[in-house]
Amino acid sequence: MQILPSQPGVRVNLAELIEMRHRVREVQLFSTPSRRSPLIGLHHSKLRGRGVDFDQVRVYQAGDDVRTIDWRVTARTQEPHTKLFHEERERPIYIMVEQSQRLFFGSGQVFKSVLAAQAAALIGWAALGHNDRIGGLVFGDVEQHEVKPRRSKQSLLQLLNRLARTNQALHSELQANREAFSLALRRAREVLRPGSLVIVLCDERALTDSTEQQLTLLAQRTDLLLLPLSDPLDHALPAAGLLSFSERGAELELDTHNSELRQAYRSLGEAREARWQRLAQKLGVPLLALSTQVEMVEQLRDYLNAQRPRKPQ
Repeated sequence: MQILPSQPGVRVNLAELIEMRHRVREVQLFSTPSRRSPLIGLHHSKLRGRGVDFDQVRVYQAGDDVRTIDWRVTARTQEPHTKLFHEERERPIYIMVEQSQRLFFGSGQVFKSVLAAQAAALIGWAALGHNDRIGGLVFGDVEQHEVKPRRSKQSLLQLLNRLARTNQALHSELQANREAFSLALRRAREVLRPGSLVIVLCDERALTDSTEQQLTLLAQRTDLLLLPLSDPLDHALPAAGLLSFSERGAELELDTHNSELRQAYRSLGEAREARWQRLAQKLGVPLLALSTQVEMVEQLRDYLNAQRPRKPQ
């Protein structure tokens, strides 16, 4: 594996990913005793297995799920009672982060591969601070590197080290493997136990019929958080005249002054966004689409603030 020098916005190193721990306080990704993350609220009903722990029994209130009624207490007291659950501490959190040739690109603040690495590091440090077990899978066009979930700083550092090394080895001449994401999802299904929380950081263009099927199967036994990554040029072409593209001897020339071409390109980008939204709605999981155009922590903070329930006046 060839390791190239770190370049801001183009490549990351381990030190930069470790420094992301100082930014965890800027965004409330996970619940605390005094503050509940809106991410948990978005999919609390889908927590299953050891993802939730029994908390207490209280008198049934209007709007409670009838499936949680405690019939023994109800029969004993002659008054409906319901069980309350809380999110289990130390739940396994598994970060799946793509570092492939198609992510080695960016016209915004950073390359998509850097955005993925930064977001994975931030989530990893937040999970460790939440007392969860952290692990993950770094996958690219050629290799997969897995770290089993453990409640250990060393486990997170192992994941970040592998992530940094894979990121630094990226280059534009890599042979793209369009099945890499699907293979990574199959691996996650093999090793993860029910109730795990799976964070998926991948290229927006990675959603195909095969990967959608794999995500649907994975969602049946784990909880998902989807973070597809995109760049402004994935969604719109500039009116810049003739643009030439080449890849391993193949060449393509586009006339971007052609308004029909630009509209067709924009429509493809909109269709990809809509497909992710439909999938998230079908699975009932949170979707946080990230762009290279805006700083990563700012995007997460804005999203969570938009989702946080407002306090009654």
